Amino acid sequence: MTTLQTTPPGHDVVLYDSHCRVCSGAAREMRKLVGGQGTQLLSFRDEGVLEAFPGVSYERCEKAMQLIQADGRVLEGAEAIVRALGRRPLGRLLYVYYVPGLRHLADAVYGVVARYRFRIAGRDCPDGACAVHFK
Repeated sequence: MTTLQTTPPGHDVVLYDSHCRVCSGAAREMRKLVGGQGTQLLSFRDEGVLEAFPGVSYERCEKAMQLIQADGRVLEGAEAIVRALGRRPLGRLLYVYYVPGLRHLADAVYGVVARYRFRIAGRDCPDGACAVHFK
């Protein structure tokens, strides 16, 4: 597995899909949990966001939430959630994710939710971006 690197932002940055109700809700909750802890949450759909992080593609963001760590390493999906919240005292409980077998299960569940997120929560796509998920 190749580790993706991008421009180091100096603090953690979470890229989420602001057109997805599930993703936006998760981002709001994450903001409450990590607020003031050096983590910035940005929609990958906002102008200039992806340009700031070369190598983090629109396609990757469509498939999973991205965590860009302060040093420029990029994690995605369930692992991104674990790492972003893991710095909080109770968030460390999420490291159970790394128990053999649980990681594969969590990644599979995350993948299904991510793939069908617009069907799960309904559509909220001002620019027609949901259409790619309903083909």
